[in-house]
Amino acid sequence: MKLGAFSVSLTVKNIGVSKQFYEKLGFSQIGGELEQNWCILQNGEHIIGLFQGMFEKNMLTFNPGWDQKASNLDEFQDVRDIQAHCQQQGLTLLNEVAADTSGPGSFMLEDPDGNPILIDQHR
Repeated sequence: MKLGAFSVSLTVKNIGVSKQFYEKLGFSQIGGELEQNWCILQNGEHIIGLFQGMFEKNMLTFNPGWDQKASNLDEFQDVRDIQAHCQQQGLTLLNEVAADTSGPGSFMLEDPDGNPILIDQHR
């Protein structure tokens, strides 16, 4: 199963302060809207998302259809196929994408230690 680009989505208290901190570590903004309290930062192949007031916990994020540079892949496994595989494996989903749709969609699950995992397809 191919999950797409990987990033860590961080819950932050102050988006501006956090962005400045990660920029000092060599990250630069590649997406997002600070006015909407979120941004995506990259350093080489490493991607982090900063989110203020959107999530309760930090989470692992996978983006089907994207590579590590947030570029579209020609071929990728659709989020609904990944969801169906997870369900066939007996994994419990916290929310689901409607199976009868196409295009963007997402679902979420947790690992055995309660760490949230977001599978989020943007295309």
